[in-house]
Amino acid sequence: MEVETAQLDDIAESLARARRRAPSWVLPASKALLVLLDCIAAGGSFMLAFYLREGERVLSESAWAWSREFVPYAGVLFFIVLVRVATLLYHRIYRLQGAFSYVDQAIRVFKATAVGSLLAVAFTFLFRGGTAFREFSYSRGVFVIDFLIALALMLILHLGVRYVQTLARRRGLNLIPTLVVGSGPEAERTVGELGAAPELGYRVVGVVDGGIPTSQRTVAGVPVIGKVSELGGLIRRLQVQEVVITDPNLPSDLLFDSMMGLGRNQKVEFRLAPTLFNMLPQKTSVEQVGVLPMLRLFREPLSDAERFLKRASDLLISVAAVVVSAPLMAVVALAVRLESKGPVFFRQERVGMDGRVFLCFKFRSMRADADEEAHREAYLRNIEGRHDANAGDDETPLFGKVKDDPRVTRVGRFIRRTSLDELPQLFNVILGDMSIVGPRPPIPYEVEEYEARHRKRLDMKPGITGLWQVSGRSRLSFEEMVRIDVYYIENWSLLLDLKIILLTLPAVIRGDGAR
Repeated sequence: MEVETAQLDDIAESLARARRRAPSWVLPASKALLVLLDCIAAGGSFMLAFYLREGERVLSESAWAWSREFVPYAGVLFFIVLVRVATLLYHRIYRLQGAFSYVDQAIRVFKATAVGSLLAVAFTFLFRGGTAFREFSYSRGVFVIDFLIALALMLILHLGVRYVQTLARRRGLNLIPTLVVGSGPEAERTVGELGAAPELGYRVVGVVDGGIPTSQRTVAGVPVIGKVSELGGLIRRLQVQEVVITDPNLPSDLLFDSMMGLGRNQKVEFRLAPTLFNMLPQKTSVEQVGVLPMLRLFREPLSDAERFLKRASDLLISVAAVVVSAPLMAVVALAVRLESKGPVFFRQERVGMDGRVFLCFKFRSMRADADEEAHREAYLRNIEGRHDANAGDDETPLFGKVKDDPRVTRVGRFIRRTSLDELPQLFNVILGDMSIVGPRPPIPYEVEEYEARHRKRLDMKPGITGLWQVSGRSRLSFEEMVRIDVYYIENWSLLLDLKIILLTLPAVIRGDGAR
């Protein structure tokens, strides 16, 4: 595909204007300022913790020096400032380019702060106030209070920085010039996602045709500006910093030649964006079989120890949630009973782990005499991947649902949109049929239509929430849901569960795909 020189000139000029809006010194200066603010926050939190715990002044009243009571802590102060910045640096908090999430950022800040506090305690044990204070005993309360204050300050500071960064990216600043290689559905999906969410930090400047014959001049509104054989020249001309490869059929020799032709001085990140279904799980190991390196994929999704941990966390969270939400459940039950005749709870057979059938509890959101045939037909269309499976529109798709379902009551619409109808599933978790986090529990007639590869999502207990629920819920097609569920199963960890739980509340507030 021949691309007019004028088109590339226009793209290059657009990128040049963006660089003039944010000169190259802005990012390093921002990082330096952030480090300085962290030093101030770390030092300030430690001195404030000392004052709150000991009730003594930090500075002397008669001279510009430490007070007599704070002198043993002075050496710890300098250490704790250095270690806080070092742990934040280790956890890549100062990386201000590329995608980020507020949940992940908060977890990284928590880890860095906790590790910093532990190192400070270890240092004081060895330091013991210096040679002049060998018999001195530090107050443990100072370090506990310091951890809490430092954590609060660091969270406010760094989440605030990320919020400002999000606003800047929506105005076209702090974006990485990116090329997408490919011209199939994955390229269109990647370009669309990165273009629709500038807060991720990428500016897709063009698409490089991966070699698949196509008459497209654009992909998701972004121009196709060349072929893989021209990749090196395009990167240099447009000063591209990242290349996302979406075409699994891309000739490896062409890509390799393009990468090698760039030279060492051209700092370009290459990323592979395969479909979720083709992604390797994190739980892999490399083994040597003779002279052949082999990737071993774990067949069991969870070990016995991991099952125990997941079950223990499920019981702890579900019991606490039942206690906290009991008044709210009582209000919802009363509203359901007052609006329409019938039972408050809706019990339905669902398929759990390893194909076991159980009764799933929900607040009733439909009329008591509602027929489920309409939903059955809608979901079968979804499994078959038919175009009419979308009950919404192209902008806000809705799969596996009945459009303008007349069976749903007014209270039912509200509790569905807010996910309050799923609160009784906490009892399913206590009974052991479900988990707090896991795949969506399917209905038996859905499972009857599954292909063999779809049954992989039955390898783990279904969950009240899950990666599918926080990734778009009913906005995703059946195949996308399966891919996400399989990815979750193969990559399970308590940390992943925690991230999903923290992402659930924003998804519920937005009402993602909940109808």
